[in-house]
Amino acid sequence: MARRVVVTGLGAVSPVGNDVPTMWKNMLDGVNGIETISAFDTSDLKVHIAGTVKNFEPEKYFEKREAKKLDIYCQYAIAAAQEAVDDSGIIGNIDENRFGVYIGAGIGGLNTFINNTVNLENGGPRKVSPFFIPMMIGNIATGNVAIRFNAKGVSLSVMSACATGTNSIGEAFHAIKDGYADAIIAGGAEAVVARLTIAGFQNMKALSTNPDPNKASRPFDKDRDGFVMGEGAGMLILEEYEHAKARGAKIYAEFAGYGNTCDAHHVTAPDPEGAGLARAIEIAFAEANVADDAEVYINAHGTSTHLNDLTETMAIKKALGENAYKASVSSTKSMTGHMLGATGAIEAIAAVKAIEDGMIPPTINLDEPEEGLDLDYTPKTAKKREINVAASTNLGFGGHDACVVFKKL
Repeated sequence: MARRVVVTGLGAVSPVGNDVPTMWKNMLDGVNGIETISAFDTSDLKVHIAGTVKNFEPEKYFEKREAKKLDIYCQYAIAAAQEAVDDSGIIGNIDENRFGVYIGAGIGGLNTFINNTVNLENGGPRKVSPFFIPMMIGNIATGNVAIRFNAKGVSLSVMSACATGTNSIGEAFHAIKDGYADAIIAGGAEAVVARLTIAGFQNMKALSTNPDPNKASRPFDKDRDGFVMGEGAGMLILEEYEHAKARGAKIYAEFAGYGNTCDAHHVTAPDPEGAGLARAIEIAFAEANVADDAEVYINAHGTSTHLNDLTETMAIKKALGENAYKASVSSTKSMTGHMLGATGAIEAIAAVKAIEDGMIPPTINLDEPEEGLDLDYTPKTAKKREINVAASTNLGFGGHDACVVFKKL
């Protein structure tokens, strides 16, 4: 028989808080984590805002010498993983050979790549750091987290653009369910707020050019004009249910379903009918055996782009039928911005916390939904609702669609 999987630890670094309690409180309070970019000059760019991590203290997690050998995305990953591991109490209670790490990044060590490219051009090969490669590669968060916690079991680094975090935790869920591990540190990390990425995304007309940080990220709103880039990391400790129960672990929720599909339609645009995401939702809800009368919350991908919000709404309605109108939906990207490879993990944490606390985080900045966007998007303020099922959906360039489902135990 397939084994049951539960969530026993959570960790986060985000634009609205560098630990889960702070992040979750700020989400419920509708705190906006988007601000004017100050780390570099944006005067020649059309975009001047991002969801940036604030007051991150690497010295809490690393010695100064160690931190210099880690790209900032990897630092975020390790910090979030440390919180999740501490929260779970898993260390000392798991066979190291049955303990895995599944962490993804949409891009990886971009700032390391940029800095060493500049060094090469300005000073020649001698100016390229000997740590350039192990700092830059997209799998290195998985490697460093595994080393830190002596996790010698299954190990994987997923890269599926903005679906990365969801695919990472979904694949980890199946690995435990199918017996390949007893526990896995799973999630995503990203730190690519840089002139190069802002220029690239703005030139493909994906980013909001609204200069007001308090109005730019507005998922489902008729005046939305693109997404706002974010950064951070989210980690979950996934554990086999009997293993968690035997050691007396706190259990947040059951991880009950995962859907993974592809639009096979376009490299950047979603399927205009939402068919790929609808199938991912259907697969995840079927695996989770979600009842028609379930009290459901969906943390939507909700990027604040014209195409995503329309097609995602269509996908939810296609997958759930009339039950779509009974579900509470929201996009926490209205507060964090789009954290790319980290976004699915952060939003899965929000889904788990919604089950635990019976609270639906809001979609801030939603003044008036566009015509045809007619679901309950939880505008402006959080809502009290005792739910027993929470899902998180994400889409990625290349046509990746992913959905995860959690249930109340």
